[in-house]
Amino acid sequence: MRIVATPLPEVLIIEPLVFGDERGFFYESFNHQAFMAATGLDVQFVQDNHSHSRRGVLRGLHYQLQQAQGKLVRTSAGEIYDVAVDLRRSSPHFGRWFGLHLSADNKRQLWIPPGFGHGFLALSEHAEYLYKTTHYYTPEHERCIAWNDPDLAIDWPMPKDLPAPLLSPKDAAGTSLRDAEVYA
Repeated sequence: MRIVATPLPEVLIIEPLVFGDERGFFYESFNHQAFMAATGLDVQFVQDNHSHSRRGVLRGLHYQLQQAQGKLVRTSAGEIYDVAVDLRRSSPHFGRWFGLHLSADNKRQLWIPPGFGHGFLALSEHAEYLYKTTHYYTPEHERCIAWNDPDLAIDWPMPKDLPAPLLSPKDAAGTSLRDAEVYA
C-alpha cells in the first residue's frame, strides 16, 4: 500500500496494491499489520458500515462528540466526493477541509481520524460506500454541521443538472460551524 499525505496532516490517502489481469483484480482492502507499518497507527476497528446512495445524495457532515470515530472509507461501486473537516479547536487546522474523489475505479481509501467531521456526495448514478469505524455508532453523541456552511466553504462538485443535493432531514438541519459543539 502507498500512503499519500494531504494538506490536513492526520488525514491520509491510502492507495492499495492492486493485482489485475484480463480476469479482473484483487487487492487487500485492509490488513492491520500493513496499515500499522505504513501509517504508524495502531487502530482497532469495531464496526463496518455499507451505504448505498443515488446520484446527488449528500450525507454529512457527521461526527460524534463522545466516542469519536476514526474512519477508513472507500467506494466499491460508482464514485463519490469525500470530505473531512478538522473540528478540533486546539488544532492549527481547525475549520479546514480536504476533499477527494473516491471511486471503484481508483480504489483509493481515505483515513479520517477521530476529531474530524465527515461527509460525501454521490456523483455516479449509484454509489456503494464502505467504511470501518474505531468506535460504535452512538446516536446520542452524533452531531451534524451544515454541508453548505459559509465558514467552511466546501467546494462540493455538484452536478450542473441538479439544483441542490438530496439531503436527509437530519442533514438538512445541520448547524453552522460557529454554533456547533466541537472537540477541544
